[in-house]
Amino acid sequence: MNFSESIKKKAIELGFQKVGIAKAEGFSNHKENLEEWIATGSHASMDWIVNRKEERGNIHNYFPEAKSIISVGMNYYTGIDQSNLNSKLKFSNYAWGEDYHEVLKSKLYDFLHWIKKSEPNLKGIACVDTSPVMEKVFAQKAGLGWQGKHTSLITRDYGSWLFLGELIVDTPLDYDTPFIEDLCGSCTACIDECPTNALDEYKIDSKKCISYRSIEHRGPFKVDESELEGWIYGCDICQEVCPWNQKFSISTSEQAFYPRKEIIEWEDTDWASLDEEGFRKLFKKSSVKRTKYSGLNRNIKQNLEKEIE
Repeated sequence: MNFSESIKKKAIELGFQKVGIAKAEGFSNHKENLEEWIATGSHASMDWIVNRKEERGNIHNYFPEAKSIISVGMNYYTGIDQSNLNSKLKFSNYAWGEDYHEVLKSKLYDFLHWIKKSEPNLKGIACVDTSPVMEKVFAQKAGLGWQGKHTSLITRDYGSWLFLGELIVDTPLDYDTPFIEDLCGSCTACIDECPTNALDEYKIDSKKCISYRSIEHRGPFKVDESELEGWIYGCDICQEVCPWNQKFSISTSEQAFYPRKEIIEWEDTDWASLDEEGFRKLFKKSSVKRTKYSGLNRNIKQNLEKEIE
């Protein structure tokens, strides 16, 4: 077993379900697609994408010594869906449990530490989706899957219920064959079922996306951006209707991703009475902190008021 094979074996041992290795290189077409997407305003208020587009568009602007990217995927599907919640208010299942950034980073740091035992002089960095890396592009180059029409990475064996992470290292490795098939075919379920028409084929307009509105948008909603369809944090519609998820989802063995009991048990009145102190306690070590209490409370009130109307 050579070093690259040992690396992939170790990734599986650490709890990642998918792993592949891609050459660290720039892709002019993906950089152009990013710039075009930004130019149309589809990034909405996410200026951090604009501010770091040069790094995102060229991996060597982020990590000049990069030679290889070890791309990993971790299944977060729990086998529980929105119908299992007592409340009519909906909550994206990626945020039901512990903050996935911390779960993945911890495993990635252990992974990098293990690699450096064999290669003490190796330089590397661990990345999750807060880093300016085109993670779906490199995951596809590493053979993990393909980018679906809903813009998430889809795999043959887990669908798209995957968190992605990367180790970027300064050492050449054996590179996997890129995944070149587009197995979405003629299916447009995600596009057809998006209630706000946020999706076009392989493109998303964040301004219209319920996940963006409920998490990243700050302040009150304008009339034309207030539709949340019952979602108070994120939105899973495009993934729920994806045939690959309906056929191939497998419940994760990672207990950190299973929901807090409040997510399942709370009713509308419990969410309506949530105060800031309760928010801090409930969502300690949770990615829900991203939207802040003010954002979650806004979303709860917006949905409950719509229901009354």
